[in-house]
Amino acid sequence: MPTAHVLEPVLKMKVDELFLNWLSEATTQGMLKEYLQKIKNEEWVDTGAKTVTESSGSVPSGNNNATSKKSLTDRSSAPLNAPSSPPSTTLPTGNTGNSRTGLNGRLSRRSVSTKKQTQVKKAEPVTPVLSESIPRFYFPRGRPIANLNIDALISRIEKIFSQFPNERASIEDMGMVAKACECPLYWKLPLFLSAGGDRTGFVSVHKFVAMWRKILQTCHDDASKFVHLLAKPGCNYLEQEDFIPFLQDVVNSHTGLAFLKEASEFHTRYITTVVQRIFYNVNRSWTGRITCSELRKSSFLQIVALLEDEQDINQLTEYFSYEHFYVIYCKFWEIDADHDLHIDPRDLAQHNDQAISQKMIKRIFSGTVTRDKKERKEGRMSYADFVWFLISEEDKTTPTSIEYWFRCMDLDGDGVLSMYELEYFYEEQRQRLDARAIEPLPFEDCLCQMLDLVKPESEGKITLHDLKRCKMSSIFFNTFFNVEKYLEHEQRDPLSVARDSETEGQDVSDWERYAAEEYDILVAEETASEQYNEGYENDFDPAEHHIASELGLWTEKRHLFGIPSPHCDIDFE
Repeated sequence: MPTAHVLEPVLKMKVDELFLNWLSEATTQGMLKEYLQKIKNEEWVDTGAKTVTESSGSVPSGNNNATSKKSLTDRSSAPLNAPSSPPSTTLPTGNTGNSRTGLNGRLSRRSVSTKKQTQVKKAEPVTPVLSESIPRFYFPRGRPIANLNIDALISRIEKIFSQFPNERASIEDMGMVAKACECPLYWKLPLFLSAGGDRTGFVSVHKFVAMWRKILQTCHDDASKFVHLLAKPGCNYLEQEDFIPFLQDVVNSHTGLAFLKEASEFHTRYITTVVQRIFYNVNRSWTGRITCSELRKSSFLQIVALLEDEQDINQLTEYFSYEHFYVIYCKFWEIDADHDLHIDPRDLAQHNDQAISQKMIKRIFSGTVTRDKKERKEGRMSYADFVWFLISEEDKTTPTSIEYWFRCMDLDGDGVLSMYELEYFYEEQRQRLDARAIEPLPFEDCLCQMLDLVKPESEGKITLHDLKRCKMSSIFFNTFFNVEKYLEHEQRDPLSVARDSETEGQDVSDWERYAAEEYDILVAEETASEQYNEGYENDFDPAEHHIASELGLWTEKRHLFGIPSPHCDIDFE
């Protein structure tokens, strides 16, 4: 057979296939049988290297001694650099020629062939490691900017600092510094605090440049920079209290909140509301910690950049709207019977004329969707948790609100709403409809309607993904625990339902529509109350008038209860 070519390890399967083909040939099997018979008879077998008796260690016969001596003589006369022969397990080549006369020549040829193979292997290029050819794709601190001239940016900052006395910037000067850093205006306080301004009352050019150079070298996008500025040392995430100084600066300096600046007792309530709305929209993992990835996926930093140009704070409805805060706080005040900034299940049951079922209220207070462990042990809900409740209740179409109510309805926490869980909540809904002399649908019929509405992927099971995919999640939830909104939908004109489906992609959300309507109602009540105070008999509830006047900030009277000083004692638990 021809001399074997150099084989690469990746060709092992092909070599095995060729070996099996060779082994199955009739000539090969006949040759092997012949060699096996010679081995049994202790006869000499030509293996192309050395005798079988030498490899097996058996005692040769007298006729084979000469052959063995001759083989040893030929081997000793071979060149010193010739490689040793392979072991006796090498398969025969099938060559029946006289091996005695050509053994030395074959050894020489094998030596040359081995040298050539070694040279070929050395000349082959080394295959690069697979990981070296894969470009980097994970950038937790943002993708580095190519050809970023950090020295030019630092030079621009130093030029701004040269305009200040002793090259020191106060908090009032940080707006110019923030713009020199190519940051939004309201990053000024985080920049000031990160450079140590809270300890000395000013920031020197050397400390600020050192701080900002480090950020430019390690953080490559706005999200990572913002997290680095606000987070505690050693943390790569933001917690609720990390936003307090930043938001307090917004309250103190934004022109749209100038009327709130003097009413310091309401700063904490406004800041608490904004922080909860930030985590409601941004913290999609429900961990209580906002990461760079979550911040990049949200619109928060874009809204912060708009604060500089938008004079009307109420136009920023996603986070900062004072009107939305006004509505949320008034709704909380209405059901907080003792006005201690905490509500219990009986208080929450009064929301929207007892629209929420008792079973759902029990689930809310079980800690499924509330964060304050201390309040949960005492059977109460804080104002911060009420913000989440009200937004989720009035807009059941957002991802967070769907997750909020899904958690409440998933009694066993298995990630699936079973038929038992749906029947558990619908039973009370059916009883409440009976109490109103309204004939409810049997559960089986209601279940068929809901399954047709949601169209779950798995039969008999409704998952969170199914509800998010469904465009009418609010109808699903209201059917099981909100009798008022359930009846409102059932009694609606079909044409109006069709119009709503046509305008489904509009910019105004259910929450924004609700907040605008409620704010108009509250302002109208406040205006009427003020007119009565000027000369007409006041027929309104004194408590309602008091909270309206306090939140309207047009009276000098203080609140009935004490509110902590700005951001020094805010409890988000």
